Amino acid sequence: MIFLTIGTHQPFERLVRAVDEWCASRGTGAQVFGQITEPKTGGWRPQHFEWVARLTPEDYERRIAETQLIVSHAGMGTILTALYHAKPIVVMPRRGHLNETRNDHQFTTVRMLGSRSGIHVAEDETQLGPVLDRALAEEGAGGTVAPISDLADSRFTDALRAFLTEQNVARK
Repeated sequence: MIFLTIGTHQPFERLVRAVDEWCASRGTGAQVFGQITEPKTGGWRPQHFEWVARLTPEDYERRIAETQLIVSHAGMGTILTALYHAKPIVVMPRRGHLNETRNDHQFTTVRMLGSRSGIHVAEDETQLGPVLDRALAEEGAGGTVAPISDLADSRFTDALRAFLTEQNVARK
């Protein structure tokens, strides 16, 4: 199963429409389930895959556990959830200039994380279909995603410790 989730704050019609069109062109709608928030009046309502506006936290966790691939906006919560559960993720950033978010922080996120194993980036809807195909092919070929730890990376904690020690010394 492919799980499309776009966060719970606002619709992301560009991504939802692109996934729906991909499902129609590939005949894969039965493999996709989406949590897409309630579309705006006159907004895109998927016709080629099953969807709901919201899931309970328990249902969301179940969908994550059962999925083969997550498709999402480039929200850090969803990216971290995918990595924590060792699930590959395809991300497409919301864009500020399209009024999908307040600025281009999600675009910056994909630029910074896009080379990480298990994170597949479609910078826009024209790239989504090929990126989905590639991610599924990698998964079918036995691709693996290394799960992230519950603990912070030692490089981060070492740098934080050095910074705090330096600040302490400077205050004395």
